[in-house]
Amino acid sequence: MSKLDRHSSWQLRPPHRVHYVTRREMLAHCGMGFGALAFQYLLSQEVAFGEQKQPKDPLNRQAVGPHFSPRAKSVIFLFMEGGPSHIDLFDPKPVLEKLAGQPLPESFGPVITPMGEYDAPLMASRRRWKQHGQSGIWVSDWLPHIATCVDDLTIIRSCWANGLNHSNGVCQMNTGSILGGRPSLGAWVSYGLGTENQNLPAFIVLEDAPNKVVNGARNWSSGFMPARYQGVALRTEGDPIRDLANPPGIGMERQSGKRDLLRELDRRFARMHPEESELEAKIRSYELAFRMQAAAPLAVDLSQETAETLALYGIGEEPTDRFGRMCLLARRLVERGVRFVQLYHGAGSRWDAHSKLEENHGKNCRESDKPVAGLIQDLKRRGLLEETLVVWGGEFGRTPMSEKGDGRDHNPYGFTMWMAGGGVKAGYVYGATDEIGLHAVENRVHVHDLHATILYLLGIDHMKLVYHYKGRPERATLNEGEPVRDILA
Repeated sequence: MSKLDRHSSWQLRPPHRVHYVTRREMLAHCGMGFGALAFQYLLSQEVAFGEQKQPKDPLNRQAVGPHFSPRAKSVIFLFMEGGPSHIDLFDPKPVLEKLAGQPLPESFGPVITPMGEYDAPLMASRRRWKQHGQSGIWVSDWLPHIATCVDDLTIIRSCWANGLNHSNGVCQMNTGSILGGRPSLGAWVSYGLGTENQNLPAFIVLEDAPNKVVNGARNWSSGFMPARYQGVALRTEGDPIRDLANPPGIGMERQSGKRDLLRELDRRFARMHPEESELEAKIRSYELAFRMQAAAPLAVDLSQETAETLALYGIGEEPTDRFGRMCLLARRLVERGVRFVQLYHGAGSRWDAHSKLEENHGKNCRESDKPVAGLIQDLKRRGLLEETLVVWGGEFGRTPMSEKGDGRDHNPYGFTMWMAGGGVKAGYVYGATDEIGLHAVENRVHVHDLHATILYLLGIDHMKLVYHYKGRPERATLNEGEPVRDILA
């Protein structure tokens, strides 16, 4: 065989690596690339709620929303971290007063408590209770301002969860699971619906004590989904977002030039490596950050508000100023199209009253009661309450048994949360705990049911909102739960 024959034979050998042409490459190269033009047009036409929606992840084509007509356009979740006592706030128990000082009756069965004091004597509530509004809903004297809003609330007295401690309880109330690593509810909403304001994130978080929330940023993370769906922590003082402002000496023109250069370099790399889906998320985050440099400072500028509005939230007063500012910011954010705003009051488990319940809850209620009521009233008078779902609650409630003589232990077996606006009934009480407030016994509502209800009010079927991760269809409610249809208006 000649050298030419040997060379020809070598050239005819099949290559060791086969390159499969992707659909994107086929559209880009076949027919002189005209297929890519049509493809790009189709992507630009994706619409949800009437505005352009963020493009879906190519591996998760089932994530399309809304699935039906929504009742709410946005959510404000008021998270009272540490576990507020339902039997001292919204769920009066006359039988508990009669049994005070006695051990838990055996008829209630064995109970596991984090501190192991299930055999501690029962403790009556020291609060004074009164019926309020046309609905006649009972509220304790710890919440005189929220009491004036009961005709706008649906109070759910039969909530229950699986987390015994703060870490797994807060984790489940945020992500649906007591184990970390899953996307938060706000991230699922961001993934399903996007934002109405392309200059602000879809999911924003506000803390009354920065960096103190149990589990930290994992509570508002996107878990196994792309980072663009995670919550953005907004500050109420100074720069609204850390590292958002330009460094000294860097003007907007220079900043824009740097961004354009980075975007072009990223685009070139993306064309060469279309399988790198994370790069697209990074490109979008840079572009959003640039737009936010102008939009975010305006959103948090409370100087535009009237003195009457500031007073409504308790701004400029002690001890309501800090949380009042957060509640007013929440209203300004949903006005601007932010889908999900989560406010943490008591960051660092300050509602956790293992002892000195009166002192603990008295202080927390004085800080949060007026701002929360002001938020509801302000949303209502502006015509925003009908399209904004307000949710109030913590990771669990407190036990009827005493702890250390003047406190209460964690109680995930039965506790209270409430909702307002956004398509729920007004002046309505749903479900019940037993005679002493230990277990949810009537129309029980698990955390997964709560999450399914919130998604339903936003027009999302929780079983159809799917993200494929490692070959598995993942859902916000871990394939469990049902919307609580009885509370829908």
